[in-house]
Amino acid sequence: MKTSVPQPTKKTGNLPPVQWRSLIWYLILMFGTLWVWQEAARQVVYRTIPYSEFKDDLEHGEVVECSVGQDDIQGQIQPKAASATEKEAESTTTAKTPTAANVPPPENNAASQAKSTAPSASAPVAKSHSETNEASTQPKAPATFMFRTVRVEDPDLVRDLEKEGVKFTGVRPGFMSEFLWAWVLPIGFIALLWWFFSKRIGSLGQSVMSFGSSGAKLVADTDTKVTFNDVAGEEEAKYELQEVVTFLKHPERYRSLGAKIPKGVLLVGPPGTGKTLLARAVAGEAKVPFFSISGSEFVQMFVGVGAARVRDLFQQAKQHAPCIVFIDELDAVGRQRGVHIGAVNDEREQTLNQLLVGLDGFDANVGVVVLAATNRPDVLDRALLRPGRFDRQIVVDAPDLGGREAILKIHSRGKPIAPDADLRKIAQETPGFSGADLANVVNEAALLTARHGGTTIGQKDLEDAVEKVVAGPERKSRRMTPEDKRRVAYHETGHALVAAYSKHADVVHKISIVPRGRAALGYTLQLPENDQYLMSRPELIDRIKGMLGGRAAEEVVFNEITTGAENDLEHATAVARQMICLYGMGESVGLVHCGQEPNPFLPIPGDGMIQRDCSEETANAIDKEVRKLLDGAYAESKQILRQHRDQLDLVAGELLKHETLDAQTFKDLIKQPAVAA
Repeated sequence: MKTSVPQPTKKTGNLPPVQWRSLIWYLILMFGTLWVWQEAARQVVYRTIPYSEFKDDLEHGEVVECSVGQDDIQGQIQPKAASATEKEAESTTTAKTPTAANVPPPENNAASQAKSTAPSASAPVAKSHSETNEASTQPKAPATFMFRTVRVEDPDLVRDLEKEGVKFTGVRPGFMSEFLWAWVLPIGFIALLWWFFSKRIGSLGQSVMSFGSSGAKLVADTDTKVTFNDVAGEEEAKYELQEVVTFLKHPERYRSLGAKIPKGVLLVGPPGTGKTLLARAVAGEAKVPFFSISGSEFVQMFVGVGAARVRDLFQQAKQHAPCIVFIDELDAVGRQRGVHIGAVNDEREQTLNQLLVGLDGFDANVGVVVLAATNRPDVLDRALLRPGRFDRQIVVDAPDLGGREAILKIHSRGKPIAPDADLRKIAQETPGFSGADLANVVNEAALLTARHGGTTIGQKDLEDAVEKVVAGPERKSRRMTPEDKRRVAYHETGHALVAAYSKHADVVHKISIVPRGRAALGYTLQLPENDQYLMSRPELIDRIKGMLGGRAAEEVVFNEITTGAENDLEHATAVARQMICLYGMGESVGLVHCGQEPNPFLPIPGDGMIQRDCSEETANAIDKEVRKLLDGAYAESKQILRQHRDQLDLVAGELLKHETLDAQTFKDLIKQPAVAA
């Protein structure tokens, strides 16, 4: 059996490009280091002395050799040794030099001859003695050193050097120093100035010319960490978007069948329901680039800028295809076109026209899927919603009970949840909450736990967080008089009792007379047992009765009314008007839709704002019907409270003692289930 030895394969490929910028910086650093090293070495070897000292050493013949440069003089000095006797003699001579005034008168010649001849006989002996002393006191010669001094204007320098026999030469500046000082530093300074001014001018020109850039934020596929596992409560929306993910991953599966994926997908829903999160999840599942931009970034003061930004956005998207383009708050640029006056409206319309062409024009956007989100679909231009553009609309509504529980579990990841925490119960207590509201509940519970020094988030912390989100934070600093506190207790008890003895009312969950928020002196929390999508006329009437129960209790107990029922009357009137105008539940008006409801995705609780679409006569009939409905519900509320006056006093008294009553305590006080059959 013949075996073949595998030969090593040669790797082929392009060599990496040379990093010229790094190489230039390395050369500059090398030259600078060499220059600094040379200067430091010179400072260590040479001793710097004044020019006057150099002249003194030159006069005493101590300068051995030197080199004369343009700015300095360098060389070698050999100091001469001087004995102690000579120094002492010099000092004595200097100190005792006779002057003409102190010279004594001359003596006679004989005496002077005798004095002069007397020491001559002993002169040789004294000389040998002094030589012996000089030999014994002769010091060691000082060490030779290299000197450096700054040159000054001295015309006699060369003559003095020649006179003393000093070996001297002329020196030119070093190549490195001359090169750096004469060429590198000036050219580098000029280049630095040129770079600084060019950058400033370039940034100014770039800011002027960047009007047409889209400014979209590109998130790479590796940076998008969100997937469908991070989105809960929107199973239908995820199912619809899964088709987009499959197309981006496996486009040949659809192209082989001749199918075309929708170019635009419009996510419609209330704020906080997770529209942006769904768009990021689609990009994370498909592993494709994700462009994110807001609709308001297209609209500018100058006409044509928005259209240029739209063109730039689609051009970038085509270069990164397959990819996802997400436009948040589409209603900012996609409003319905009409006859307007002003440059801003003209700019918006031109931007919208370019967006329409980009979505479905002559140029095919292969592999580019546009996702958009809005909570105002009623104001969008009809051309945006036609097939071929945003032809698929996905409603992202508030989650149901199971969805709320799943969202709470997602936001509880990584948090120390206590074993007694029941997320299912919290989900039952939060009907109508969006995903953002539920995330806020979990975060508030964590903050409350940290505030009282706890280590785990318990059930009470979660319930307190729900109350804080619904009714606002407690305001225990607001002091009420005993009389006002008693009125509030009866007011809240009236709400609870009327709801307890109304067949279709929601279950009373909690009663409190602790002030919360801006104006609430107390509240009665009612929660439905299940999610409700349809409501009958008796259910709406029972809801109105519960709203008017507080005012009815004040009238039954105190025979007078206060301003505390303002919010109750506002909500009750809004519900009654919707029953008559929108739902056709009035007796005299009949089956007539007499108003237009505002945007259902942006509700304003209790505002009662309905655009009237009827005659004056019908409007008068509606007002009479609403008044009749409210009067009847109010009379039934007072009747219930009169029949159970003892329970009204009992519950109000307990509420004054404890300030808060839960559902079980309330049921025990009235000795019957909260909802009567």
